[in-house]
Amino acid sequence: MFKIFRMAAAFLLLTALFVVPMGTASADGWYWLNSDSKYSKYFDPSSVVVTHRAVTSHGTVPTEIAAWTKTTYSYEGAQETIENYGLSTLIPDPAQLSYSLAEVVVNPQNRTVQYRKEDFYDPQGKVIWSKTDGRVKEITSQQFDESFYTAIVDSVFGQGEVARSSAADRWITLWENTSVDGVTTHVTADTTTMRMKGSNMIVWQWAETKDANGNVSQIVFMKKAVNLPQGTERTVRAERWTPQDGWQELESTLDGAYRMIAADSPAYQGLEVLRAYAKEHSEWVNRYSIGL
Repeated sequence: MFKIFRMAAAFLLLTALFVVPMGTASADGWYWLNSDSKYSKYFDPSSVVVTHRAVTSHGTVPTEIAAWTKTTYSYEGAQETIENYGLSTLIPDPAQLSYSLAEVVVNPQNRTVQYRKEDFYDPQGKVIWSKTDGRVKEITSQQFDESFYTAIVDSVFGQGEVARSSAADRWITLWENTSVDGVTTHVTADTTTMRMKGSNMIVWQWAETKDANGNVSQIVFMKKAVNLPQGTERTVRAERWTPQDGWQELESTLDGAYRMIAADSPAYQGLEVLRAYAKEHSEWVNRYSIGL
């Protein structure tokens, strides 16, 4: 059962973690999450608020969390952001873009983030562009927003999203197979994305294929729904990379049907790995569950 005191304790614990290993608070309350050559990311723990809850058989569970984030830009980061938002006419010089503030809405059950409001500022602190009601994005290892998501969710639930996202065993091997002509396929699963919905485990998988010379010939990044008791699965979303075409969406080729995982196939080994993980880490895969 989700308890109010547990929320408070988790918040205090997360705050302590951010102060020491993750960074320090600025004078205006922003806590540093991470930085690279393009971006520095922060969030404001005091802004985190649960905006919707679901009443379940095991208590009241938060289903929507709002918070404020901050992103600062290097010249290259500003240039990339301007290109991504199509703002080159409005902001012709990347040096004009210094930082942005955003109110985000998080849904932990579906692992999504939506930017409710974004304000982009020049070095003098003047708003030069704003955007509202951005699209809903599912958080995976490939998303810019992952550190925002993990920090915000941890500040409410305290289930270890931040730690899991940087854990050495974040990715686990499901199966590997080498064909007679030397082509090897290696499939891993991202444990941060694992969650149970009824009998289905929702999980993102990374399938990398190499030719006989060890060159990567294909990568498929896919969201799977795996019915653990029945041994069936369906691909919900998928992207494929090849050296010739780069990344391409595969959604048009998906029919949404569940298919039996053959017992004599390499993929069946992966099913057994997922079953074992769900059994051994029941609390993790059922975190934030509302019984769906």
